[in-house]
Amino acid sequence: MADFAGRTALVTGASSGIGADIARELAKRGANVILVARRAEKLQMLAAELSALGVQATVARCDLSDEAAREALAAAHPEVDILVNNAGLGVFGLFADVAWKDIDQMLAVNITALTHLTHLFAKPMAARGYGRIMLVASTAAFQPVPLYAAYAATKAYVLSLGDALSVEYAEMGIKFTTLSPGTTESEFFEVAAQKKSMMVEKTMMSSAAVAKIGVDAMAAGKASVIAGMANAIFALGTRLSPRSLNAKIAYRIMKP
Repeated sequence: MADFAGRTALVTGASSGIGADIARELAKRGANVILVARRAEKLQMLAAELSALGVQATVARCDLSDEAAREALAAAHPEVDILVNNAGLGVFGLFADVAWKDIDQMLAVNITALTHLTHLFAKPMAARGYGRIMLVASTAAFQPVPLYAAYAATKAYVLSLGDALSVEYAEMGIKFTTLSPGTTESEFFEVAAQKKSMMVEKTMMSSAAVAKIGVDAMAAGKASVIAGMANAIFALGTRLSPRSLNAKIAYRIMKP
């Protein structure tokens, strides 16, 4: 299990859900972890848990929507050779009825912060000749999703970015892995203000299972992985049908 012994991993959105469980998986495999989120109290609890595994666990409270904070984070941790861009927000509802400030914040975290952190850490990794970068997308990246229109669009961006960078940096020692989970047990739906439909409830995976799939894929050097066989079949199946039909099916699934 010591795939990453002695390496240093920085995990964003590490206070709960997939991010916390990715940090646990990395610590089990010998990586020292830097836990990043806004809620310091939850990070401190997780750091204590991971330190008991014999690795160094550091807390870095950070508002990722702030450009200066992102730059300070990278400057404070030049030793990072594994970056997990997991932090993300969802906004649920009819597009024009959702408050713009909520959409704006989501774009800042899901797209701008993820891209900026990747930009900040990729260059020193390339200079050292080693790096692992995980971008957390979603099965929503594979088709339009009414009621999550802007969110799904951000995840399509993440998937496209990861696929491109995995080729661009392949000869520089950096391996990119894009993880696309389906519905997952986490605080996502509460933050997004969505009442879960029956279909969403039935297809939900545990965050621990998703995290293991993602870290296994990163350890194996895979460029992309969809969490769960059912999710993989559904996501890949969208390529065989019209996008308009995919959107209608997604709407029926997401509608409470």
